[in-house]
Amino acid sequence: MKLSTAVLAIAAMTFTGPALAQTKDAMMTSPPGDPYVQVSDVLPLPEFLPGLGTLFVDPGTLPAGPVLSYDHDGKLSATVYMTPLEELQNGTAYDGLSLGADTVTGVDIYYNAGHPGVEAPHAHVVLFHDDGAKGRLAE
Repeated sequence: MKLSTAVLAIAAMTFTGPALAQTKDAMMTSPPGDPYVQVSDVLPLPEFLPGLGTLFVDPGTLPAGPVLSYDHDGKLSATVYMTPLEELQNGTAYDGLSLGADTVTGVDIYYNAGHPGVEAPHAHVVLFHDDGAKGRLAE
């Protein structure tokens, strides 16, 4: 399935009315509410991905995100961005991306060959929001 098809499928499955604005407080615990959907509910991915956690995304922000990443206790632990390599090479800039939380204690960037929802090769940029976040998401 191509990225645009995946985005349309997710949007069609999730939007039944106007999206509500999110506050930072509402996003601190899972589930974050509209317009975010749990990725595992709309794509063939596990509910919890070791290293990334339980993921929620606003389908309108794909492919870049932000994707909100929660630990097993439902605490927002990271914000993830997925930037397609070809788009970056062609000059696409992803400016003004929002954060799940204002505190960032660490950043990981790594290559991903593609997965459901973002099939093209891309970089994962993971912003961890507290000192223990990376460890909690690894379990």
